[in-house]
Amino acid sequence: MGPLRVVVRRGGVVEATHRVHVASTDGLLIGDDIVSFLRSSAKPIQAIPLIEAYDDLDDDEIAIACASHRADPAQLAAARKLLARARATVDDLECGPQEGRPDGRLGHNCSGKHAGFLAVCAAHGWPFAGYRLADHPLQRRLRALLPGDAATDGCGIPTYAQPLTEQAALLLPTPERIADAMRAFPALLGHSDGDDTRLMQALPGWIAKVGAEGLLCARSPEGVGWAFKVEDGSFRGLRPAVGAMLGVADFAVVAVENSRDERVGEVQTDS
Repeated sequence: MGPLRVVVRRGGVVEATHRVHVASTDGLLIGDDIVSFLRSSAKPIQAIPLIEAYDDLDDDEIAIACASHRADPAQLAAARKLLARARATVDDLECGPQEGRPDGRLGHNCSGKHAGFLAVCAAHGWPFAGYRLADHPLQRRLRALLPGDAATDGCGIPTYAQPLTEQAALLLPTPERIADAMRAFPALLGHSDGDDTRLMQALPGWIAKVGAEGLLCARSPEGVGWAFKVEDGSFRGLRPAVGAMLGVADFAVVAVENSRDERVGEVQTDS
């Protein structure tokens, strides 16, 4: 079976088409077993050393370590809590700044993950400097959790490439401590209209995390893993594909609006 076709219609005309490949751990494969990098979808797994190092973490600390955040006040506050736990400063973050974001490196969408990394280093007595590099003890620990060919992610740490069928299993080993924190604070994971946040709110008990270039990985309460990958990297194709496969009615049709907030089209799977 070929990939799902998600089409963008304006005035009845198909203006764009996105091909979405889907895999699940119960053997489903729609499209191809394409290889892509995990990127931010791996953050719940990258948070495992954090919960191993501390038994008194608050849910918001764990959730922000899994987040690709928008630098909202609550998100920045949670990242600061992890920095305080590490007795680190914003200058110790090795994610770099992002243009248009507040508070320098703290405003980077991966700062929660990086603050969590610093907290792990503090717990083990590992140096802060170079924690993002492949030969640092932290990254060696993460490498044991994440197989695949390595490259450098947007925030400077290693990321790993896997086929879609392996990505479907990515979140299966997520410890319940991490899953519970994600479910407690889904809005910290990204933003209120994020595909992962909305999916977790629509389907109680699920966990989900998006990654760059149109990837979303998820796990059902029954322990079935899913991966959705938009071939052209556009997040626009994700939500209708997820809605079609997981039965989320609110995801089936995404409105296209103009600058006057008028509905001028829709994005949906091509039946």
